[in-house]
Amino acid sequence: MFWWRRDIRPGVTAAFTQLAAGNLAFHVGSDDDGVRSHRSALAAAVDAERVHYMEQVHGSTVVWAEEGGDAPVADALLSRGLPVAVMVADCVPILLAGQFADGSTAVGAVHAGRVGLAGGVVRAAIEALRGRGVSDIEAWIGPSICGHCYEVPASLRDEVAALVPGTASTTSWGTPALDLPAGVMAQLVDLGVPGHTEAAACTMEEARLFSHRRAPGEGRFAGIVWSRG
Repeated sequence: MFWWRRDIRPGVTAAFTQLAAGNLAFHVGSDDDGVRSHRSALAAAVDAERVHYMEQVHGSTVVWAEEGGDAPVADALLSRGLPVAVMVADCVPILLAGQFADGSTAVGAVHAGRVGLAGGVVRAAIEALRGRGVSDIEAWIGPSICGHCYEVPASLRDEVAALVPGTASTTSWGTPALDLPAGVMAQLVDLGVPGHTEAAACTMEEARLFSHRRAPGEGRFAGIVWSRG
């Protein structure tokens, strides 16, 4: 089921699924019953009545799960401890945890693809948490395509690098590339948020993870974070 799962704080768990957990996205393929079954199995695995998902659109909109209804259009989903998830297959999944002034837990799931990262989704999510009085925020970066595999035209690399310093890269075969995880980490550092990469891996290179570039339309894995309190 899980690529990586860890108690990141007392009473708070973060995890990333892998290919064996099945496709978790309705917008990929046509087996909706299969997606429902996979989502039910994931909810059971994290001992939750339900997992909150979002309709990701490569933007920078942030929504609180308690206020957004079912599958809100957003690329950052926050909550007061409810299980929230982000689905990816090359984009960078980021899981967040922090603390409200009353001591309760805040968690978040962020979808940082090339467009969303350049559009400020990471900053938007952190600012939304801080706007609710959340402090002691940390981030866990999950598997995504790495800077040695994400080939792009030179003009696109330069355009993104101008907006997100640290993203310019070169593939292992010598062509222009983008390093989105490095860009995420650079933004977290700028925001004063500790970033953890122990769950990171390259989706293009790791066959146990979904990758849109390696196998288009095959599926999406999820990053999920929740409070057990």
